[in-house]
Amino acid sequence: MSIPNYIPQGQKPAAKGQQLKANSQQLKADSKLHPQKPKGKWHNRRVVFSVVVLSILFITPFVKIGGQPILLLNVLERKFIIFGLFIGPQDYWLFGVMMLTFMVMIVLFTVVFGRLWCGWACPQTVFMEMVFRKIEYAIEGDAGKQKLLDKAPWTADKLFKKALKYSIFLAVSFVIANLLLAYIVGVDELSRIVHEPLEDHIPLFSGIVAFTAIFYFNFAWLREKACTVVCPYGRLQSVLIDRNTITVAYDHERGEMRGKLHKNEIRTNGDCIDCFQCVAVCPTGIDIRNGNQMECVNCTACIDACDAIMEKIDFKKGLIRYTSENEIERKSGKSFGPRVWRYAAVLLLLCGGLVGMIATRSDTQTSFLRTPGSRYIENKDNTVSNLYTFKIFNKTNRTITPTIRLNAPEGTLLFAGSPDLTMQPAGMAEGTVFVTIPKTSLPNRKTVIKMSVYQGDTFLEDFETTFMAPQD
Repeated sequence: MSIPNYIPQGQKPAAKGQQLKANSQQLKADSKLHPQKPKGKWHNRRVVFSVVVLSILFITPFVKIGGQPILLLNVLERKFIIFGLFIGPQDYWLFGVMMLTFMVMIVLFTVVFGRLWCGWACPQTVFMEMVFRKIEYAIEGDAGKQKLLDKAPWTADKLFKKALKYSIFLAVSFVIANLLLAYIVGVDELSRIVHEPLEDHIPLFSGIVAFTAIFYFNFAWLREKACTVVCPYGRLQSVLIDRNTITVAYDHERGEMRGKLHKNEIRTNGDCIDCFQCVAVCPTGIDIRNGNQMECVNCTACIDACDAIMEKIDFKKGLIRYTSENEIERKSGKSFGPRVWRYAAVLLLLCGGLVGMIATRSDTQTSFLRTPGSRYIENKDNTVSNLYTFKIFNKTNRTITPTIRLNAPEGTLLFAGSPDLTMQPAGMAEGTVFVTIPKTSLPNRKTVIKMSVYQGDTFLEDFETTFMAPQD
């Protein structure tokens, strides 16, 4: 659905409405879009940037820090590793703060740059435009040839091209499904699925098959509808952007009134010659001249197409460009409104808080409580004992064998039995222990005692609890 921001000079609203209606009907009649093959300096920049994005996507699962992947999103076992930081079940609050910070960052980025993310870095756009669309152009040709091929009767040549294209689509979808699984379970687990008997990994293999089917459906049929219908970010954009937001925009002040270019004419119209090249190359099938629209992903294809036409007819480039509505109408420079600074301040506070939380985060979390219903025990050697139950949670993705120490006041710990405190990644150890302290160190009925957890000589965390003693 188009969201016009203006009515061009001299053009009646009714006529514009009829044109939009006609455009909408035409799009409905042609359910499959065939955008013209883009080319130009902005497209070349996107190609280079997409190569970088794809390289990062495929290399990241293999990058490890301390034997652990740098990024792991294992929703199945509720384990996450984000840039080397392990987040287990005890740290979901930290994951929540990270997601909140990420959302504020998206909001700030959108307010300033609109849907720049969608056109340049979103995996959906990168794979669709720089992988699947390139395959389609290579096999079936440009937009005109694709339309003719679709309308042509089924011949051996058409059958071969369609079979080849969709076979490659399926193969690439299978690769993407494996890439996604590498982020979920890790490359080591994925390698086991590949090399070990299939019957040992039926659930995960079924996941690969399911995701392959989803990606194939997405890139072979859903295509641009994933951006214009499914993705909620486009609708969120309509709420966040304002007149200062930098987007791909048509300069209606310079371009209107539109009119065809005729030889030897004294031109009184605007610079737009109504060639429709911006519409022909648009991967979502919109007319950028109708103003800012939810379907626009800021891919810059229309900029290249328009600049190429302007160059041919010796007009100034930039009729379609990265700009803001205020810059077009007021001829003012790029500026940020107060909303940007407010969002930036909130983001700065969240980032500061997040850094502080991560810096003070310990590798373990210990619960050390007096056993319910138990009383202190007075010993013959003039000491007092209290019975405690403890649980130690391992908040890392490595094995830990902790020791518990009594720091103040001086005393001894006697564990019930011989507990094995070795904790597997994201695991837990528990047990009971008698804490014994001399009476001379217990001046009050309740005394706060300080304890700590070590692994070898490495300090992990400290905590406090209360110790009960008889009152003289």
